[in-house]
Amino acid sequence: MDPHSAQFFAAALAIGIGSIGPALAIGNLVGKALEALGRNPEAQSTIFTPMIIGIVFAEAISIYALVVALIIKFVG
Repeated sequence: MDPHSAQFFAAALAIGIGSIGPALAIGNLVGKALEALGRNPEAQSTIFTPMIIGIVFAEAISIYALVVALIIKFVG
């Protein structure tokens, strides 16, 4: 196996696996927030801010995976 193809495979694996968890977390988080808003629409301001903060934290994990994939691709 060519070393460059191994780097591309490792980078693809890093971003692929590293983005599955945050994608599931964001989907679950938004789904639960919409269920809560469906039950109690008056609580929008109470639900919206923690939902956005949770999305940001989950998205940060996928950005870490992207950084690792870029490091594998260009430095290795």
